[in-house]
Amino acid sequence: MSPESLRVRVERLEQRLEILEQLPERVSALESQIVLLRDEMRSEFSATQAMIRQGDDTVVKTLREEIRESNENTLRTLREEIRESDENIVRVVRDEIRAGDEKTRQYMRVLHEDVIQRIATLGEGRSR
Repeated sequence: MSPESLRVRVERLEQRLEILEQLPERVSALESQIVLLRDEMRSEFSATQAMIRQGDDTVVKTLREEIRESNENTLRTLREEIRESDENIVRVVRDEIRAGDEKTRQYMRVLHEDVIQRIATLGEGRSR
């Protein structure tokens, strides 16, 4: 081998050795960056979870209020409909009772007149 090629090879080897000597520092720097990244991610995940929980609580609260309002509106509507229906039923039943009462009165008048006529007929038969 020529001395120059040996010298070039040694220089290359020294460069590689320098790079390898820097490797532990670079790995340590990378390790500290990873630790920082992990801590940052942990805090960001915690913050995200807190925000999600807060959002969930807000959604649940809003839904409960909307459901409560909807239930109140439904109850109010049903009560009004039932009240109106009751009033209609009472009106119809009263009308039917009045009509039935009138028919009963008419029938009673007919029977009464019939009884009066029979009594009169019986009275005429006795006087003969």
